Amino acid sequence: MINFEWPWLLLALPLPLLVYWLPAKNKAPSAALRMPTMFKGISSTEQGENNNKSSLLILTLVWILLVIASTRPQWLGEAVNIPSESREMMLAVDLSGSMQVEDMSLNGRTVNRLDMLKVVLGDFIERRSSDQLGLILFADDAYMQTPMTFDKKTVKQMLDESVLGLVGKKTAIGDAIALAVKRFDAKKQSNRVLILLTDGQNTAGKITPDQALELAIAKEITIYTIGIGADVMLQRSLFGTRRVNPSSELDEASLQNIAEQTKGQYFRARSSEDMAQIYKLLDELEPVEQEQKQMRPLTALFYWPLSIALMISFLYMLWLSFNKNAIKSFFGSRGQHG
Repeated sequence: MINFEWPWLLLALPLPLLVYWLPAKNKAPSAALRMPTMFKGISSTEQGENNNKSSLLILTLVWILLVIASTRPQWLGEAVNIPSESREMMLAVDLSGSMQVEDMSLNGRTVNRLDMLKVVLGDFIERRSSDQLGLILFADDAYMQTPMTFDKKTVKQMLDESVLGLVGKKTAIGDAIALAVKRFDAKKQSNRVLILLTDGQNTAGKITPDQALELAIAKEITIYTIGIGADVMLQRSLFGTRRVNPSSELDEASLQNIAEQTKGQYFRARSSEDMAQIYKLLDELEPVEQEQKQMRPLTALFYWPLSIALMISFLYMLWLSFNKNAIKSFFGSRGQHG
C-alpha cells in the first residue's frame, strides 16, 4: 500500500486558487495583443484563449505533482518478522608482532597467523545471520574498531583492513578484556560474551589480566579464549634445518584460567582446521530473548511525481520558446512581403 509521510501538505493543493481569488486593490488592465489587420485569418482572441487554457492545464498538473512529491509518498511492503533471538558477542583480535609468524597452513600454502585468522574468522562472521558483533583490536593498547552492530559486512571489512603494527607490537590482553567489560556494561540487555584470540602473553597495557578478570567476573561476562600458533615449525639456518616451537610464548595457563573463571572455554588453534571449532562456539552460547517485532520495508516514491513535473516543465518551456520564435518568424516574413 501507498503511505504519505507528510499528508497534511495536500492542503496546499488549492493554494493557487486562493491566491487567484484574493481581491486586488489595484489591478492593472491586461494589455490585449493587437494583431495587424493584414492577418485576417488569425483571431488573436481565440488564439490567446487557447494558449491560456493549455498553459493553465499544464501548470495545474505540474503543481499537483509537486505537492504530491512533497508529501513523501512511500510504498509499504509486506511485514517481515525480525528474529526474536539474537546473540551479542565481542571479538578481541591480537595484532602484536608475533602474529606475523608463518606457521599456519591455509589451502595448501603457508601463511602467517593474522592472514589465517582473517580468513577463518571472517567466514565465522559471515555465518552470523541475526547476531550482533563488535570488534576490538589490541597490541600495545586496546581499541574499539567496531561497536556492537548487526552490520557484519562492516565488521568483516574492519578485520580485513587490520594490519600488523597498527596498534603496536606488544600484547595488552588485560586492556582488551577491560575494554570489552566497559562496552558490555553500557548495554542493558546482553549475554555478555567475549571471544579473545591471541598468540602470546600479556606484555603491555595499563590493566593486568588478573585485574581485568575480576572486572569480567563482577559483570558476569563469559570469555572464550583461543590460543593461536603451531607446536612445531621447521626453521632453516646456516647449520641446517631445526625444529622449533613457535608458540613457546603462548600463556595457555592464563588463557585457560580466564575461560574457566568466567564459565567459558579455552580452545587451542594449531591450524586453520582447529580454528574451524569457532563455528561450533556460537551454538553453545545462550541467546538473548527479545520481543517479537515486525518490520515493513519502505520504498520512496517521491521521485516519480517530481521527475514527471520537471519533465513537463521543461517541455512546456520548450513549447513556449518555439511558439515565440514561430510568431516572430511569421511576422518577419509577412513584413518583408508587405
